[in-house]
Amino acid sequence: MAGAGMAIAVLTSGGDAQGMNAAVRAVTRMGIYVGAKVFLIYEGYEGLVEGGDNIKQANWLSVSNIIQLGGTVIGSARCKAFTTRAGRLRAARNLVEHGITNLCVIGGDGSLTGADIFRSEWAGLLEELVRDGQISEEVARKNCHLNIVGLVGSIDNDFCGTDMTIGTDSALHRIMEVVDAITTTAQSHQRTFVLEVMGRHCGYLALVSGLASGADWLFIPESPPEDGWEDLMCERLGETRSRGSRLNIIIIAEGAIDRSGKPISSNYVKDLVVQRLGFDTRVTVLGHVQRGGTPSAFDRVLSSKMGMEAVMALLEATPDTPACVVSHSGNQSVRLPLMECVQVTKDVQKAMDEKRFDEAIQLRGRSFENNWNIYKLLAHQKPAQEKSPFSMAILNVGAPAAGMNAAVRSAVRIGICQGHTIYVVNDGFEGLAKGQVREVGWHDVAGWLGRGGSMLGTKRTLPKTCMEKIVENVRKFNIQGLLVIGGFEAYEGVLQLVEARGQYEELCIVMCVIPATISNNVPGTDFSLGSDTAVNAAMESCDRIKQSASGTKRRVFIVETMGGYCGYLSTVTGIAVGADAAYVYEDPFTIHDLKANVEHLTDKMKTDIQRGLVLRNEKCHEHYTTEFLYNLYSSEGKGIFDCRINVLGHLQQGGAPTPFDRNYGTKLGVKAVLWMSEKLQQVYSKGRVFANSGDTACVIGLRKKVVAFSPVTELKKVTDFEHRLPQEQWWLNLRLMLKMLANYQISLTEYISGQMEHVTRRTLSIEKGF
Repeated sequence: MAGAGMAIAVLTSGGDAQGMNAAVRAVTRMGIYVGAKVFLIYEGYEGLVEGGDNIKQANWLSVSNIIQLGGTVIGSARCKAFTTRAGRLRAARNLVEHGITNLCVIGGDGSLTGADIFRSEWAGLLEELVRDGQISEEVARKNCHLNIVGLVGSIDNDFCGTDMTIGTDSALHRIMEVVDAITTTAQSHQRTFVLEVMGRHCGYLALVSGLASGADWLFIPESPPEDGWEDLMCERLGETRSRGSRLNIIIIAEGAIDRSGKPISSNYVKDLVVQRLGFDTRVTVLGHVQRGGTPSAFDRVLSSKMGMEAVMALLEATPDTPACVVSHSGNQSVRLPLMECVQVTKDVQKAMDEKRFDEAIQLRGRSFENNWNIYKLLAHQKPAQEKSPFSMAILNVGAPAAGMNAAVRSAVRIGICQGHTIYVVNDGFEGLAKGQVREVGWHDVAGWLGRGGSMLGTKRTLPKTCMEKIVENVRKFNIQGLLVIGGFEAYEGVLQLVEARGQYEELCIVMCVIPATISNNVPGTDFSLGSDTAVNAAMESCDRIKQSASGTKRRVFIVETMGGYCGYLSTVTGIAVGADAAYVYEDPFTIHDLKANVEHLTDKMKTDIQRGLVLRNEKCHEHYTTEFLYNLYSSEGKGIFDCRINVLGHLQQGGAPTPFDRNYGTKLGVKAVLWMSEKLQQVYSKGRVFANSGDTACVIGLRKKVVAFSPVTELKKVTDFEHRLPQEQWWLNLRLMLKMLANYQISLTEYISGQMEHVTRRTLSIEKGF
């Protein structure tokens, strides 16, 4: 009860963003968990100024069943009164009346700046209230310090200091749904579509959706097109059509400008295409559709992590602690000085106003700059300066995973830019053994970005079953680089090839693995391609399952997820849907734990929330099967609740890739081929490639926020091959968060120690990562 005696208030301000409700839920439950009183402030700063019924104490159930809702259930409003000292004086009076000295603000930079001003004036506001006789000196002494923590809720991702803001990923989901739908009708009628997305001052949404859709042309405010862009754009659009493409997609941020600062409108672009090229052209303005709908899994988990970290920041705050903002860095929540981040955000706008556009892109952070550079590389074919002597083969191995095709596309195109001969292989290692190898060009992979599964075909066959034939075809096609995109079999297969180098000189080539599996069980990376799409698919199914119970009270659903022995999919889906429990192999459980969970659900049936959801990873326990859990829960809950089983199965592998997986696959494909090109140059001598060192066969992966290349021979030492798992997995600390938010009895000390084991709290430089 470290927070006993504390009072924490949470409000949402400014424009709404999907995921705000998950943040409100996390702050509320974490606050209650540590023993604090938690208050919900309705209608943002307006409710803070007006007081009365706008400030209500919350209990555990106040925030039940809101994690899947878009917008903000506690409301948000623009408030002119709070911009005046008189308004802030009323707000201070309302907080003091409830004994609130800790405020969590979820909003954009304007809302967070307002909170910091409020904090800096706090002592003076209390003095004025005492002087006016509205509060006593004793009350003023008790409430002498106001602690502020901010969470950034903005779909534009325009706040410097965090990789992602709450709502951005969900907005990208809405945009990509529209792009995918538009693509089908555009192909049918050979149309050009001009798609306008939000982003008055920040082009992040336009940039990432352009990268994730393979848009033909892109307008963002941070990098206006060069003078004469009209001629170049029309020339490229015409060239694309002449090569057989049946559609063109142009994406434009609403704040797009030219080099002189003059706005570029979507209608101007449309008229230009019609007049110059005569193409059938349509404009689609997405508008507030991007703010709507249910939050993505990423936003639900991000908001939950940030909300819990916000309460920890308030617990640890002292009168000398500056107001902080909880930011997202890689897979960690970190705290940064609030006004420092606000200042850098303002510096970006200043650079744009002063037409220092290159600097504006750099100030946006490494991620933004990387996205922009990769888009320019892949959008239009640029002839290689000279033909390289190298040839590479690309293949998919293991089960299909969303994002594989995006990785193949970007790898093919960047390889061609480098002047290499690029082959693709059908049906994995088995196809390589059978000689199913063909050379591909730039346009052969057009339209692959949004396709689910594997366009190349994929099989689980490992090289050791057909090593001789693989070696024969490597020699026949003179393959000097092998890019393998797949799951654990891809990693294991490359390891087998490396270990066979001593026997077959032909295998002394450069090899790289891009992890792609819904299980997220490949060592050397925190995230595998396809796992984000799978989590969203499982989450959407669980949302529907929960909804089906709203008309049937006292029901518990037991849902089985895929993942082999890896519990990542169950754990992250469990957090995203607010599950009561998620059983996984890595977190051993006994019959006593099952009994405690049944008792928890029994108690839950006495509340207004008369339903439960339990997730079970398919291989979490040899004996406690899904059928066993169903029988146990049904027997113990007899007369209190009934049970149903749902096995999600292969729906978790299907569907179009999420924006994250499209973007991630595109980046990994580019970075993998650039790394392979560099290695090929290093090991090329006397007209041949000879690569026999460990660092010439690696797994590429995102570790925290850095792209790392880990030799497969080194990863072998930290791999559990029996269970097909890395020996250490970063996401296990999320288990504690899942249990705390589900009302499990887990101590705060255990939570903090678990967090500290995986995350070092520190102030990071204000820089967006990969």
